[in-house]
Amino acid sequence: MNSQNPSEKNNSYETDKLLTCLEVGKLLTSTLNLRGILELIMSKVSQLVDAENWSLLLKDQETGELSFEIAVGIDNNTIKGIRLAPGEGIAGQVAETGEPVYQPNVKDDPRFNESIDERTGFTTSSIVCIPLTIHRKILGVIEIINVMDMELFKAKDLPILMILADYAAIAIENSQYFARIQRMSVTDEYTGFYNVRYLHHILDELIMKADKSDTKIAVVFGDIDNFKDVVDEYGHLLGSQVLKEIAVTISRCLTEKDILVKYGGDEYVIILPDRNKEEALDLAETILQSLRESTYLKSRPEPVKITASFGIAVYPDDAHTKKDLLLLADNSMYKVKRGRKDGIGTT
Repeated sequence: MNSQNPSEKNNSYETDKLLTCLEVGKLLTSTLNLRGILELIMSKVSQLVDAENWSLLLKDQETGELSFEIAVGIDNNTIKGIRLAPGEGIAGQVAETGEPVYQPNVKDDPRFNESIDERTGFTTSSIVCIPLTIHRKILGVIEIINVMDMELFKAKDLPILMILADYAAIAIENSQYFARIQRMSVTDEYTGFYNVRYLHHILDELIMKADKSDTKIAVVFGDIDNFKDVVDEYGHLLGSQVLKEIAVTISRCLTEKDILVKYGGDEYVIILPDRNKEEALDLAETILQSLRESTYLKSRPEPVKITASFGIAVYPDDAHTKKDLLLLADNSMYKVKRGRKDGIGTT
């Protein structure tokens, strides 16, 4: 039986590191599949670093919390849904400070949080935490538990781990940029709610589902009454602020599956999956009353009060195509606009 001498083993390890970098780098430039890239990175880390388990935690940029994204060497179900508060545990500290931690004995570290071990049944003796940092922004943490030889790890494994951490940070940032671009393509720049492009996309999908499941889709067109007077008095900038505040008022009346679209100018469209005309009418009345009772630009000496006109149409009761559905709801709204305003029209 042949065995490798130390020199051969070292050469093999260096070759593995080079191949790992090439493989991850190639995937990084060929896909925006964040999970696939992170899974490959953590798989390679587990092959190169002698330890008991390996995890990658992502940082919520709004709350600062950490959540487990990838785990190797431990059942993912045991850590699914676990979120660490900002600064909680050693990983939380690393995510706050950006400084790596190499702790050979967690019992000596007051930052160590035993709650994860209690939940998973795992026993942590040592821990390595490396921040995922790019452009001075901390995106997450790679955590390695129970490294067999901490000194050997620092000398042998740390350099490749730092490279893989950089790759992970690049992948996360690329994914965030892509998600931001996607959001921008389907959201209104002033209100932050969905735009017309998304309206047509989601209606096509909902109509296909409705045809298969024999369900209904209600569409509500809304237009702010006399909004030109607001713009004439306050200007376009504050007028846009009023439109954003109005969108928030409307959204607070909706359920999670309802969809609010900023249609154009001072118009809004509300898509209500699985709602019939009576249900849509009830909701429109709730929204209208909420708009009547709300005050906008409260910080101004003369705050704004508004009313609105709404029109409702339902698929497939009133229309059998997307175009006709939107047209009927729009026409119903304009009948109200040309009459008393501050009301709701139906087909």
